[in-house]
Amino acid sequence: MKRSKVFSILCSLLIALCCLTAAIAVPILCRSFYYAQIDALELVEKTGWSENTIRGAFDEVMDYLVKDAPFGTGQLKWSESGRSHFADCKGLFRLDFILLGASAAGLLILAVLRSTKRLRLHFFLGRTPAFWALIGTAAVLLLLTVWALVDFNSLFSAFHTLFFPGKTNWIFDYRTDQIILILPEAFWARAAALVVGLTLALEGAAVILGVLWRRSHGPRNVYEEILSSR
Repeated sequence: MKRSKVFSILCSLLIALCCLTAAIAVPILCRSFYYAQIDALELVEKTGWSENTIRGAFDEVMDYLVKDAPFGTGQLKWSESGRSHFADCKGLFRLDFILLGASAAGLLILAVLRSTKRLRLHFFLGRTPAFWALIGTAAVLLLLTVWALVDFNSLFSAFHTLFFPGKTNWIFDYRTDQIILILPEAFWARAAALVVGLTLALEGAAVILGVLWRRSHGPRNVYEEILSSR
């Protein structure tokens, strides 16, 4: 069976999507990451609120976003504009979970087809699809990282313009939506750094697994590789 370039490209895209959405899900589901930032960013000292108040506000918002609980921000003030923005965020969170499940399912299907020899993947320049997923993702994330280092506010605004088109409710007034005071830009920068690091780590692990798999199941030499691609 001839190796499929189309399915190899599809495999690379699914790996990249699966790793990215999985990395995004970590700070969403792992609240201990945020809790660690309370001390690191000195939120108690800067806001004047106790750690319990800050945690309670964050937990209530996350319960709304993830568990579909009634909206609230604990003891902090909130406005209808702020609530509508979090409603938009809830849609994006669900989209991330859907894409994570869909990409994982797609990779599972490709793995089954490969194991039953109904599908053979093409190795561009002798590299696995996971390798090209890592290279492509790293290039994009590198550009975004440089952008963030040069002008984080510009990147932050561009992100919201892209994912919340035509809306301005993401621009919070701390006097009416106090939640913004416990979610400073420094927190989002650290969350983004976590997502970037996890994405590259997951894709790196996929590359290693792909290499190990080829060594144990693939052609034993270059001559066999050439023959098997015909």
